[in-house]
Amino acid sequence: MRNRLLIAWHSRTGASEAMARAAAGGAGDALLLRCDEVEPDAIMAAGGYLFCCPENLATMSGAMKEMFDRCYYPVLGRIEGRPFATIIAAGSDGEGAQRQIDRIAQGWRLKRVAERMIVNFSAQTPEAILAAKSVPEDTLAACAELGEALATGLREGIF
Repeated sequence: MRNRLLIAWHSRTGASEAMARAAAGGAGDALLLRCDEVEPDAIMAAGGYLFCCPENLATMSGAMKEMFDRCYYPVLGRIEGRPFATIIAAGSDGEGAQRQIDRIAQGWRLKRVAERMIVNFSAQTPEAILAAKSVPEDTLAACAELGEALATGLREGIF
């Protein structure tokens, strides 16, 4: 199991879910879990991680933060050096959400193995922010490529 990719996601408008599912499709045998389903055992069993969530009020979503809060200390000191990557569905710039995840990954001593992916949907009005999102096909293809690269790196022992 240690060579299996865990894709943990949260989504309110469908964008992060669609991108996480595309990454899982590219990965093949990834464990795709909504963040409220992720427990420390799933983190321990995985060999690497893809965290996919929306930017909410310039930070990661509360549900994703809750996953990290719930799992942080039980796995601290037990997953150092494992690879990770991120996909952020942004309404503006996604930098706040990205910084939060990077700080948590730094505390866990994870190793970033792919460029961060921030997809800006430019949603600035309440209606646009709350609306269901349609992810462009080229973005979904890039997510699938990321999932495939992470899964291959784990299987081949590259990471």
